[in-house]
Amino acid sequence: MRLGRRRTTSAEQADGAVPEPLGTGERALDSARLQLGWVQSREVRSADRLQDAEFRVFSQFGEDGIIQFLTQRVPIECDIFVEFGVQDYRESNTRFLLEKDNWRGLIIDAGDAHQAFLESSELGWRHWIDAVTAFIDRDNINELISAAGISGDIGLLSIDIDGNDYWVLEAIEAVSPRLLVVEYNSLFGPEAAITIPYDPRFDRTAAHASGLYFGASLAALTRLAGERGYALVGSNRAGGNAFFVRRDVIGQIPELPVAEGYVPSRFRQSRDQSGRLTRVSSHTDQLELIRDLPVVEVVNGTQLSVAEALGL
Repeated sequence: MRLGRRRTTSAEQADGAVPEPLGTGERALDSARLQLGWVQSREVRSADRLQDAEFRVFSQFGEDGIIQFLTQRVPIECDIFVEFGVQDYRESNTRFLLEKDNWRGLIIDAGDAHQAFLESSELGWRHWIDAVTAFIDRDNINELISAAGISGDIGLLSIDIDGNDYWVLEAIEAVSPRLLVVEYNSLFGPEAAITIPYDPRFDRTAAHASGLYFGASLAALTRLAGERGYALVGSNRAGGNAFFVRRDVIGQIPELPVAEGYVPSRFRQSRDQSGRLTRVSSHTDQLELIRDLPVVEVVNGTQLSVAEALGL
């Protein structure tokens, strides 16, 4: 989910809510942003560190710059991306790759706003991108990817589904991306390797009104990615997305330990029972809201509470 936004409910998705078509003003703004992004992407070539490369065109934070930094340093033989959890795709980790570098793509979301946006923006015919509506779980993800004619060695996979991110990543076999972007829950800290228990119908807003209970820790994702042949190379400055590179193509990009790659988030996205932002600031106070909810230690499969796992 794009941080700070409320995910569309299942009922709203069923009603077919779609984004407003692009007006002249939005088209002009997007064009200007794209042109500026071209300039910024050239400057990334001289960046020494991943975080120094951050810039935003269509991503929520600095992911566009980080991805340019990585694609300029990692040999990409198959310029295909897969991204899920895109909402209407106005804001995403791969749209700049699509528009600037003309990659082929597959985007998946539980709603259909992304499909409507591709039509209204004309991206759907200007570029080779497929949009699929599906509620992703670990049992259907490989079929969803394969059905789009995508398999094997691809350029990038981006995962942001506000819940079963760890379990879905664990299940993916259809593709072997060279670059991997995964959202982590910064509240879980840099040490505990934990994730929410698997629930194929997990809904972040239904699981807890605060919206703070979701996903996995960076330690859990790094452990899983490591088992799959990936190295952690950093996180964005906002503390929401982690970036991994497949070790066989990592080149001179340094691998980071979790303690060094972890970035504590500063965004304040907690909500009350009515869905209004409460902007609880400190991680300690945010964790108090979800302290009794269950998590799984991925090393041994033990289920315990957030408070027990983090020593609260």
